[in-house]
Amino acid sequence: MRFSAKLALAILLLCSLFVTQTSLAQKSPSSKDDPVYVDQQGVLRWKKNNKEANFFGVNYTVPFAYGYRSHQALGLDLEKAIDQDVYHLARMGIDAFRVHVWDTEISDSVGNLLENEHLRLFDYLLAKLKERNIKILVTPIAFWGPGYPEPDEPTAGFSSIYNKQQAVTNEKAIQAQERYLEQFFRHVNPYTGLTYQDDPDIIAAEINNEPKHSGPKSRATEYVNRTVAAVRGTGWTKPIFYNISESPTYADAVAKANIQGVSFQWYPTGLVANHTLEGNYLPHVDEYRIPFDTIPAFAGKARMVYEFDAGDILQPIMYPAMARSFRGAGFQWATQFAYDPLATAYANTEYQTHYLNLAYTPAKAVSLMIASEAFHQLPRGKNYGTYPLDTVFNVFRVSYDQQLSEMNAPQKFYYANNTTSRPVSPSKLEHIAGVGSSPVVQYAGTGAYFIDKLDNGVWRLEVMPDAIHVRDPFGKASPQRLVTRIAWEEHPMAVQLPGLGESFTVKGLNQGNTYSTKARGGRFQIQPGTYLLSKKENPKIRKEQVGAVKLREYVAPEPLTKEPYVSHESRNEVTAGQPFTVNAKIVGIDTAAQVSLVANNLSGVWKTVPMERIAPFKYRATAPADLVTPGLIKYRIVVQTSQGEFFTFPGAHQGNPWAWDYVQGDDTWQTFVAPENGALEIFNATTDQDIYVYPNLWRSDERRLITGERPGQLILRLAAKELNGSDVMGWQYYFGDKVKGRASELQGFDKLVIRARTTNAESVQAKVTLITDDASGYAANVTLDNTLREIEVPLSSLKPSSFMLLPRPYPGFHPFWFKPGAVEPFEVGQAEKFEITVGEGVPATEKGKPYTLEVESVWLEKSK
Repeated sequence: MRFSAKLALAILLLCSLFVTQTSLAQKSPSSKDDPVYVDQQGVLRWKKNNKEANFFGVNYTVPFAYGYRSHQALGLDLEKAIDQDVYHLARMGIDAFRVHVWDTEISDSVGNLLENEHLRLFDYLLAKLKERNIKILVTPIAFWGPGYPEPDEPTAGFSSIYNKQQAVTNEKAIQAQERYLEQFFRHVNPYTGLTYQDDPDIIAAEINNEPKHSGPKSRATEYVNRTVAAVRGTGWTKPIFYNISESPTYADAVAKANIQGVSFQWYPTGLVANHTLEGNYLPHVDEYRIPFDTIPAFAGKARMVYEFDAGDILQPIMYPAMARSFRGAGFQWATQFAYDPLATAYANTEYQTHYLNLAYTPAKAVSLMIASEAFHQLPRGKNYGTYPLDTVFNVFRVSYDQQLSEMNAPQKFYYANNTTSRPVSPSKLEHIAGVGSSPVVQYAGTGAYFIDKLDNGVWRLEVMPDAIHVRDPFGKASPQRLVTRIAWEEHPMAVQLPGLGESFTVKGLNQGNTYSTKARGGRFQIQPGTYLLSKKENPKIRKEQVGAVKLREYVAPEPLTKEPYVSHESRNEVTAGQPFTVNAKIVGIDTAAQVSLVANNLSGVWKTVPMERIAPFKYRATAPADLVTPGLIKYRIVVQTSQGEFFTFPGAHQGNPWAWDYVQGDDTWQTFVAPENGALEIFNATTDQDIYVYPNLWRSDERRLITGERPGQLILRLAAKELNGSDVMGWQYYFGDKVKGRASELQGFDKLVIRARTTNAESVQAKVTLITDDASGYAANVTLDNTLREIEVPLSSLKPSSFMLLPRPYPGFHPFWFKPGAVEPFEVGQAEKFEITVGEGVPATEKGKPYTLEVESVWLEKSK
């Protein structure tokens, strides 16, 4: 067919226009009013000065889903709740907020935006974040229902019709999203009078949350470009990000789309363990490894982490190490998921596997402050070595042994636990944040505190109430299950601050706080609140706020209950003939209360020992040596309040346990007493079932607890149909808490014994590894046959070895094996984890057959 010259020219012009528009779309569209832009190297920069722009903060969900419903159920004012939480975010010094908007709550089935209460509260939240100079990244599509942790409720949104896979492939679903995105980005926030484009504190957008791509890659690129075009069509000129790590096989399809940045997530310790993870998990955050560096289009994209957390870990050391690794990987935005609202943090119900709140997890909150500072200060792309060599980085450090993260800079001194570090430049100090004591501040309480310089000789002090963890916060969640108690107590404090001296006034600042005292020798009594510390009696205050925190502001929760409660974990075993200590946390009593340990050893010896208050909420008693004979000790803790009431634990039974007619309960804790030269069990399949298995064997024919020859004894059985590629099969178990009661004996053990077998017809070689608290592995090979037998491994035969990083992270492309950057000689007293694997060294030709591994128990022995 012949075309006329006019038609040919028209087609040429259209093609030229298409190429030009495509080229412009790939050049990071921007407006002169946009605060940030992405340069050609993929670096996010401030437009005002071209400096690198970094942001660190949290996700927070109160306008939506369970966050919204839980506050309604408590009859709370949601705006006030948001005000309180945003104040705490500002107090922690973070500058970034992100959350995936529950589109299913603010849209209808074809994508029309619903101007409802959820959207209004979201806009209210954004306005409050703006007031605190916290920058915002909007993610308008979440893909799922609003139920978790409760069942989903019916909604009108398109995400109630199309699942995550359908949403990115189904034409009607894509059309609904295009319509929704257009209306969402044209929407005007009634609290600011601005669209999200015109709001300078909203700096970027991420199209959706964790897309699940399938089908042709070209369709995935088309989906991304269509949704980006829908946003750009509203006049949006700010950077747009898209997730590249959720569907890693589609990374090239995402990278070639018309986006300026890519988003990642990191849950390095897995999710939903249903209990607190114990042990050293710093190796899990040693490096953020990006597997997409070979994709040419990836090189020019800015990098963000939309969600991260070390799930199920309470230790205040993970966040700064994660921030270090993020910067090493080139990230410029990172937001933790998710900050717990103040109103529900007492029970940690919103996301059971996450737990972060300034009032209820003070040490973790201060560690997040430190992580934010690290994220802003550390250079992009710098490597600090392999753990433990990277525990000190710039002005920051983390210590598993001390359970401490710390920032020690001339103007800022932050610490998440007791520290002996001295400020590097005391005369230049302006900001202190801490939990516990340091050479600058000695404090007996358990809450966080903040001290900020206002002027020479004038400081603002903020003290949070005490937080006492009384139940495992990562166990099964319920609004009726209180995991952290709050207490408003008066405690001694001593400060040594430049220009303040040893005699200064302490006056309450926050509303209703009339407390006033004078320090002597730098020491004074303090209770929760905000205060002015001043060398002069009536100083002239030149500052009305510190950063985004106003002088007289204060937010803290009241105690939900004041009933006495004892939190205690018994020792598994103790050493015969040696006294041992019993430690407990006790809340709900005053210093005049009497606490007693009541114990017997089933051999006719009964002891009642007073428990001593060694620190606020901490009590200790020593069980005498004549009680500690081989066998079993049973004991209770009895509390007599200053009002004369009795409470007996475990069980919180009320009534005098010594009364002749007391029948409330006979619950006890118990501890075994090991005989001289007795073995020390570190794993028993009957009782120790919180193990981490690789691969994820959950089917009944893959992972079972079976019985064997010994009555009442279980055997852990793993079965894999094949070991593909470089895979292994095995498991790991933390036993550090099982050996604490026999710490004095540990150096005398010289053999590891494992009772195990395989059901394979031929013998199988396995590797057994002991992992120490400094994250070093020491291993030996053993041969398993189809007879369940005891296999002895001399500890002297253990050699340095890599070990598995379990539980596996999300996303799963991170390192599997770990070997530390420095290894010390093996010390059995430092061992805290046991690992066994099958498959290493097996020829590729042998990996395709079935393998089984059965382990009954593992223990340490002393040579006779």
